[in-house]
Amino acid sequence: MAGSHGGSPKSWLAVIVILIGFTVGGVALCIGPSWMLFWVGAGIVAVGGVIALVVDIFSDVIIDAPRVPLDHTS
Repeated sequence: MAGSHGGSPKSWLAVIVILIGFTVGGVALCIGPSWMLFWVGAGIVAVGGVIALVVDIFSDVIIDAPRVPLDHTS
């Protein structure tokens, strides 16, 4: 993935799990609120956070070469 900011599949797994948890919790608040379902969503987010720590998501950064902005004033 050179030249991309895509990240690795293991990092995306953590992000997808966290997004599922937020979605479950958000739906739970909209349909009731259903507090049991909300806490299930919060638990899913916590599991996603643990996955993110295990796969060291913050070190999964792909850095491109520095970009120099063009000077359009001249």
